Amino acid sequence: MAPVELENVGKNLLKSADTGENVELQSLWQDQPAVVFFLRRFGCQVCRWMAAEISKLEPDLRAGGVALVAVGPEEFGLQEFKNLGFFKGPIYVDEQKKCYKDLCFKRYTALSVVPAALGKKVRDASAKASAGGIQGNFSGDLLQSGGMIIVAKGGEKILLHFIQDSPGDIVPLEDISKALAISSQVKEGQRPVCNDDVCTR
Repeated sequence: MAPVELENVGKNLLKSADTGENVELQSLWQDQPAVVFFLRRFGCQVCRWMAAEISKLEPDLRAGGVALVAVGPEEFGLQEFKNLGFFKGPIYVDEQKKCYKDLCFKRYTALSVVPAALGKKVRDASAKASAGGIQGNFSGDLLQSGGMIIVAKGGEKILLHFIQDSPGDIVPLEDISKALAISSQVKEGQRPVCNDDVCTR
């Protein structure tokens, strides 16, 4: 994988879910470090659970002067995602999926998405989501994967660039805290026992 050209990626436009205004990606880290979580899609059960997990860090990030932001690849499902309060931070949409492409977040094919979606990591994360009362749907772009970048203030450097290999991959909360050199007492959600009854979605 080629190194990310942060200056180029930073010029990509995102649409604010609150105002509809277009902003450059780099504006998110212009004045403070930023954790930018790229969801696969807003209706994804596992993505919703991941958003809720990452949001556990929001008070510590805010206290440390760090922005926590989510980006989705389309508006489909956005309103429900916002209404149900899965994420504690500003939300944007990358309508052209340019950031996803430039950050090397892969796209599945119709053939490769099925085994990926049925993998153990996805089943485990789905079980956690179900145990937490989080549901999802299969609406929208099912083929896009996501990830995360953590960028130092002013775009000085990328502190973490995470690319999902499986739709169930998530950055451990401890790794986010370490990348930013902040302390946090937040505990990750407990992984339930996975069996055929709870790992079917």
